[in-house]
Amino acid sequence: MEYQQRNSWAPVAVVTSLFFMWGFITVLVDSLIPRLREIFELSYFEAGLVQFAFFIAYGLVSIPSGWLLARIGYKNGMLVGLATMGLGCLLFWPAAGLRMFPLFMLGYFILASGMTVLQVAANPYVAVLGDERGASSRLNMAQAFNSVGTTIAPIIGATFLLSDQIHSGADILRMGIMEKETYYAQEAAAVQGPFIVLAGALLLLALFVALVHLPKILDTQHSGTYAEVLRKGRLVRGAIGIFLYVGAEVAIGSYLVNYFLSMDLAEVVRNNDTLASISATLLGRDLATVDAKGVVGAFVALYWGGAMVGRFVGSYLTKAFKPATVLALFGMFAIMFVLFSINTSGILAMGTILGVGLFNSIMFPTIFTLSIEGLGSLKPQASGILCTAIVGGAVIPPLLGLLADGYGFKVAFILVVACYAYIAYFAWREQRDFE
Repeated sequence: MEYQQRNSWAPVAVVTSLFFMWGFITVLVDSLIPRLREIFELSYFEAGLVQFAFFIAYGLVSIPSGWLLARIGYKNGMLVGLATMGLGCLLFWPAAGLRMFPLFMLGYFILASGMTVLQVAANPYVAVLGDERGASSRLNMAQAFNSVGTTIAPIIGATFLLSDQIHSGADILRMGIMEKETYYAQEAAAVQGPFIVLAGALLLLALFVALVHLPKILDTQHSGTYAEVLRKGRLVRGAIGIFLYVGAEVAIGSYLVNYFLSMDLAEVVRNNDTLASISATLLGRDLATVDAKGVVGAFVALYWGGAMVGRFVGSYLTKAFKPATVLALFGMFAIMFVLFSINTSGILAMGTILGVGLFNSIMFPTIFTLSIEGLGSLKPQASGILCTAIVGGAVIPPLLGLLADGYGFKVAFILVVACYAYIAYFAWREQRDFE
């Protein structure tokens, strides 16, 4: 069933706020990786397991979420997701205080489980909130506000989680017992505060959603089955596309700081007046007070900011042109920019890898809407399968980290080139089938 009322702003506004919140939280996790890597003396592969704990929830929770959604409806699904996310954020307080890495990963898993329920509900809700022909444009617009959250999060992370001094494992070993305890207490506080604030914001948002009237546009009495939806070839191909897209996007975002540091770009930024000014502006402070990770970490905001700009533009492009055509072009440009980055150095290598964010922009919403088009009452189950594919964010980053440990980032980024190549193929295939 499609919702045909076009002059109601409340449903769109409410759901858009949810897109913003989960985008913000997803990328804030990335800001913790350089800090955790030094505190716990982790390899790049082990640091990538932070993303594994976060994104594996999509592989485990999405299918049950689709089943739940078909029975309780979109609105109740959103409420369950927000409440679970709030609980996950609250658990960061004891996890950080005990300084146990497995507990951090457990906290991420619970947080991501709530986010999974939220995504399974919110994505198809936006897609069916109007004419199906405008679904890609509508979801791109909602995802643009998701990108507003992902753009702000690196700045918050660089300011509050990366800007102060982080000691290496060797430095910690040289500390006395009391000095070490004080240092660890400061590290715990650095991650506790932001997540307690997020927990409060999520619970308030859940209360707001509960009070706002959202139209019921899902027949919970006559839902389909997963066996039916898995027979849809386009849906299965789309799920593979989502898996690879999320894996590539998260892998790049997770390792940008380390990639920049491997090319000694912190000094390049400090010695370039324009870049230094941009970094200082993004951080809101003098670079003399910021360490190398903070200096280059500020630029991660431009990667996610490109996705934000691209989704606003993509909302128009996917309305004016065939969504599959736009997706194919964006996939090919992403490949070109990654190849430019790994075959150059310095500012050019930095600029081109950051530019990939612009072409990532329309991939998720366009693949999603192409995949569920025409599925009717099967959309909750289709959403569950597509959101399961977000588990690519748990698989691709550790693999890229493993390649980086053994061969360096220039070779490791060939993995994301392969991911974008499939997405371009998916778009070409669906465009041909629609013609």
